[in-house]
Amino acid sequence: MSAHISRLSGVTKELKVQWLQTRESWRDAKALEFEAKYMDELFASVERALTVMEQIDKLSSRIKKDCE
Repeated sequence: MSAHISRLSGVTKELKVQWLQTRESWRDAKALEFEAKYMDELFASVERALTVMEQIDKLSSRIKKDCE
């Protein structure tokens, strides 16, 4: 699971960089609307998902250890 967590975190960071580069040239009201409607929610959702995935990974490790 930790590989998936790392991968999701990495691609999200890449997307943030790409979005910031896009925002350098796209500076109108529609860009702000798009960011608020899609990008902000996407990044917040990924952060929540990563937190849950890390908790599941820890729990899974504990369960595996307890079963050994």
